[in-house]
Amino acid sequence: MNILITGATLPDGTTSDLLVEHGVITGRGTGLTKAGATVIDASGLQALPGLVDLHTHLREPGFEQSETVLTGSRAAAAGGFTAVHAMANTSPVADTAGVVEQVASLGEQHGYVTVRPIGAVTVGLAGERLSEIGAMAQSRAAVRVFSDDGRCVSDALLMRRALEYVKTFGGVIAQHAQEPRLTEGAQMNEGVLSSELGLPGWPAVAEEAIIARDVLLAQHVGARLHVCHLSTAGSVEVVRWAKARGIAVTAEVTPHHLLLDEQLASGYDARFKVNPPLRRAEDVLALRAALAEGVIDIVATDHAPHPVETKECAWQEASFGMVGLESALSVVQAAVVDSGQLSWADVARVLSIAPAAIGRLAGYDAPLTVGAPANLTLYDPSVRRAFGVELLRGKGVNSPYLGRRLPGRVVATVHRGVPTVLDGELRAPEEVVGHG
Repeated sequence: MNILITGATLPDGTTSDLLVEHGVITGRGTGLTKAGATVIDASGLQALPGLVDLHTHLREPGFEQSETVLTGSRAAAAGGFTAVHAMANTSPVADTAGVVEQVASLGEQHGYVTVRPIGAVTVGLAGERLSEIGAMAQSRAAVRVFSDDGRCVSDALLMRRALEYVKTFGGVIAQHAQEPRLTEGAQMNEGVLSSELGLPGWPAVAEEAIIARDVLLAQHVGARLHVCHLSTAGSVEVVRWAKARGIAVTAEVTPHHLLLDEQLASGYDARFKVNPPLRRAEDVLALRAALAEGVIDIVATDHAPHPVETKECAWQEASFGMVGLESALSVVQAAVVDSGQLSWADVARVLSIAPAAIGRLAGYDAPLTVGAPANLTLYDPSVRRAFGVELLRGKGVNSPYLGRRLPGRVVATVHRGVPTVLDGELRAPEEVVGHG
């Protein structure tokens, strides 16, 4: 399919047409024409490089009642994503070459997005011995990001060995920073509110202490460290300190930690129960400022779908996690674009270019230029609408934004030159499969 996009606003604020042929951008300028091309009128729309999520839970294999590679890929495409990195906490755990190749193959089979598996750091996520890191790196899936997300690699020696291993091939360890002894039974952010609500508190220092340890280990080894879902003002200062000393650390923040705070736990609505927990309003402001400053490198969704029965129950019995793929761009706009803290060029960086670079994903270093792969998103930032369950395209409905008015709407998503979303609607599988 050849596509002619007319009148799009590029991240730098200029207006341009874009011509896509055979999966590649072949023209950029004004007044472009192409006989027989599918024309998309992008007047008033913001063009962005296809979004890249470094932190997605697709649940397959093993937890298909929550999500599958297909349903998660559809949710991602609906949110403007063209690539996602699938976390390893599946069943079986993605700790072998066979499992990561299966996940990558399912992504190629469905075609909605590029699916890059993340390999487990330790066997079975048990934190006792290293997984088949080398075999996963050398597999057809070419894994470059390793994480036990959901669990912290709390053993310092094991973490050092993992960092040493991935250094040999340019990989990165993505750490879920949570000191387990400090968070046993924890349910929400530790503070005055947790005491008032009678919920066991989750101290900020449990995150900050692990980040401090790990940046020192990364410095000692000379390896790359990535901090998952950073959530506190103190964590920002640790990462700032490390970067000032030239330590190879990157960090992510989730959309929900940029917009929501601990006060939402007051109603005991388990849609707001997440790991790490929603923090103080002061932390939210610090995270926004750190993202604008570049101390935090990227936004990642931590999309975590769960069956309804595990969220519509008593808070202390509920699962941790929120879905976030379909709402990510709108939440980022609400939190940091409409406030003037981030430009659309910044959004392109934190939601596409930088996460692709961290994950060693090719084709995103010079997006929306002639010769680049045609991975792009057309977004209408002028829309305001109530975010409803009808906008969710995965299996999970555990969104914290249901009923909340959010800005923006993804009008089109193009993955490797094939539209996966047109006029705001997902295309049918038969129109996508085999083309991505």
